[in-house]
Amino acid sequence: MRQPSDPIVEELVRRARALQFNRRQLLRGAAASAALLGAGSLAACAGPSGPGDGSGGKIRWGNWTYYLDYDEDAGTWPTLDAFMEQTNIQVEYFEDIDDNKTFIAKIRDQLKLEQDTGYDVFCLTDSSLVRLLEQDQLREFDRAKMPNVNDQMIDMVQHASFDPDRETSIPYQAGMTGLCYNAQLYPKGVQSVSDLWASDLKGKVSLLSEQDDTLSLVMLEQGVDITGDWGDDEFEAALEVVDKELKSGQVFNVKGNSYTQDLQSGDVLAGMCWSGDIAILNEEAGEEIWKFVVPDAGATLFIDSFCMPQVTDSFDQVHQLIDYYYEPEVAAEVAAYVQYVTPVRGAKEAMEKIDPALAENPLVFPDDDMASRVFDMRALTAEEDNRYSQAYQRVLGN
Repeated sequence: MRQPSDPIVEELVRRARALQFNRRQLLRGAAASAALLGAGSLAACAGPSGPGDGSGGKIRWGNWTYYLDYDEDAGTWPTLDAFMEQTNIQVEYFEDIDDNKTFIAKIRDQLKLEQDTGYDVFCLTDSSLVRLLEQDQLREFDRAKMPNVNDQMIDMVQHASFDPDRETSIPYQAGMTGLCYNAQLYPKGVQSVSDLWASDLKGKVSLLSEQDDTLSLVMLEQGVDITGDWGDDEFEAALEVVDKELKSGQVFNVKGNSYTQDLQSGDVLAGMCWSGDIAILNEEAGEEIWKFVVPDAGATLFIDSFCMPQVTDSFDQVHQLIDYYYEPEVAAEVAAYVQYVTPVRGAKEAMEKIDPALAENPLVFPDDDMASRVFDMRALTAEEDNRYSQAYQRVLGN
């Protein structure tokens, strides 16, 4: 791990501060870029022309949009460029994940046939990557190759029921699924899921295409312990609520990562959302237009983790990349941009050099009170996931 006096660390701090002023330009052009490139994806790629000579190898990394620090003016990813410069590993970075299931569907055949997927590493939500793990389609990491991961991973994300020792999934970012509303256009706000069904919000509500996120919030509202032994009855009761509100016209849209565009346009005044997105939108607006709310009944925790397909020629390089992003100073720079919960211990102290106010933000560094009101939904079995997913898609009209 780098020492705080390292000049490279000081440069990362400088870049992170500068990036906080560049997000507005990126988001302003996001809709146009997505329209030009299709499939709701920026499909952005750091490409083979970045720093370093490639003598250290190559990595193809797939990730969610707006999930890595980006310098709009220079058209670069500062921490990624620093990694390539230090290691001479070329990284092709693709921002082409908008929804877990659609991404998995894109590479499903290659995974089953043990063929190259086009990626050496990608970041998926734990609730979805567990399906790939069950089918032995993911490769185990060698934790001995990642000392920073071993030393710096925070307790909140260290263990998963499907991967107790995090041998196949290494947390990249975490966050909360809760509610949000436009405080300027809808000042009365929302405090519970049932508030979304108010008559003055008709046609102005958004839900998430991730069934676990949407239905878990409804189930919490209905008094279900989503961490415990719930089943078909609880799922169907929650699905019935979504079905009713969709048919009534209460819901404007159900989307994945691109739902933020409807918030920005004003087509949506309130809905379900991911915590980091709201922090980012407010930062770009220069004022707190959107409020993130942990519902009265609680919010849910999600973790997006690095995982490797079985077929990759970049095993060692992927380990170097992940361990690099577990350096506190690097993790803090990423967190200053994405504003989700970082899984790296020491990142809060590093953040104090970049943005002291953000270091105190419980949406990025949850305090005990926030953590006590966030629940991790139990992992579904493969049979449940398949059946529930089909039922949810039918309700969505797919």
